[in-house]
Amino acid sequence: MANFMDKFTKALEEKLMPIAAKVANQRHLVAIRDGIIITLPFVIVGSIFLILANLPIPMIAKFYETPLGGMIQRWLSYPVSVTFGLLAIITCLGIGYRLSSSYKLDGISGAILGLVSFLLVTPFEIVFTHEKYGELSTSGIPLGLMGSAGLFVAMIMAILSVEIFRIVVKRNLVIKMPDMVPPAVSKSFAAMIPGFFIVTAALLIRIGFESTPFKSIHNVVSMILTKPLTAVGGSYFGAILITLLIHLLWTCGLHGANIILGIVDPALYVLMDQNRAAFEAGMRGSQLPNVVTRQFFDVFQSMGGSGATLSFVVMMLFWAKSKQLKEIGKLSIAPGLFNINEPVLFGLPIVMNPMLIIPFILAPLACVTISYWSMKLGIVAKPTGIAIPWTTPPVIAGWLVTGDYKGGVVQIVNFFVTGIIYYPFFKMWDKKKLEEEKETDVSED
Repeated sequence: MANFMDKFTKALEEKLMPIAAKVANQRHLVAIRDGIIITLPFVIVGSIFLILANLPIPMIAKFYETPLGGMIQRWLSYPVSVTFGLLAIITCLGIGYRLSSSYKLDGISGAILGLVSFLLVTPFEIVFTHEKYGELSTSGIPLGLMGSAGLFVAMIMAILSVEIFRIVVKRNLVIKMPDMVPPAVSKSFAAMIPGFFIVTAALLIRIGFESTPFKSIHNVVSMILTKPLTAVGGSYFGAILITLLIHLLWTCGLHGANIILGIVDPALYVLMDQNRAAFEAGMRGSQLPNVVTRQFFDVFQSMGGSGATLSFVVMMLFWAKSKQLKEIGKLSIAPGLFNINEPVLFGLPIVMNPMLIIPFILAPLACVTISYWSMKLGIVAKPTGIAIPWTTPPVIAGWLVTGDYKGGVVQIVNFFVTGIIYYPFFKMWDKKKLEEEKETDVSED
């Protein structure tokens, strides 16, 4: 068994690690990850107002049914609309800025050019159904496409715009101003010719898609990317695959969550916002459309950090006989309660450790399985689309993201199940370290 695990670890190190390292540092994926991260403060702020507008307290819920309460609830929903409702715009700006900066181009110009191209390919038409006259349309900004529904198009147009910007600048097709001109003015003029090429390209894309039955790039991207990715990512097997890849990368010393979630986050954000919209519309519990969202992974998969190591930390703290494990338990318990477990990953270590890799992978897979099916079967409410900081302590986090005390109960169940998985490996590792410490003491004597 030990020989097999050594070979397995070596294979991961030799085959998977170089590929994962390249993916982790791929310029466009890094820009997408950073662009989405920029949205987090806005989403969390919007989530606070979403909680306030839908507090699961009977007295307040009854108050919201009154004319005054309904008006206050409507006011509280305004910040939700302009935070979740502008996800695509914020992401587009973030990706444009980060990608331009990585090419040593002006980040502000890259962000604005990306946004302009995104808006240009978006049809400013709102289609709605009238009771008497049927389907009608009017001019206006389609807010739905400014949010999660337009996220993939925003990413594509931001990257395309910056690449055109880079090529034009590389060929020196820019207006250069004298040195005495203020830098802000000089940068504005430098973006003029690249801007012309970018706007022209976006216009051709707009015209091209309008000439087809699809009518807009949004419809095509939704059909080719958004729907398939959310269908796969939102399934049980998708959640298992994502979890497996995250933890395989961690065993090699690579930040699996940053790499894998950085790739799948766009789909997870779409799923999250679908739940948020349904929650605002009055749906609750099992009525919500999706089990898997970004909060599903943050709260239910990685309790105590990657590997769901909180139960392992508690065992080290209270039952370890080895001095090393006891000390690591003391150092790790406080950060572990806030889902930070680097002291365990690198201090124990779990990384590149054939003995501890097994429970490190099995524990989060068990958490995903228990959490997914308890929600899918209607035992526990699905995530409401409310975003909370990933450092929110367990039980509180489970309650907040589901609006159901059973969300916290599932986390408690996960804690004990992961404890059962980790226990035999904890005993073996503790025994091994204790023997090493005794040998060290004898040699010193």
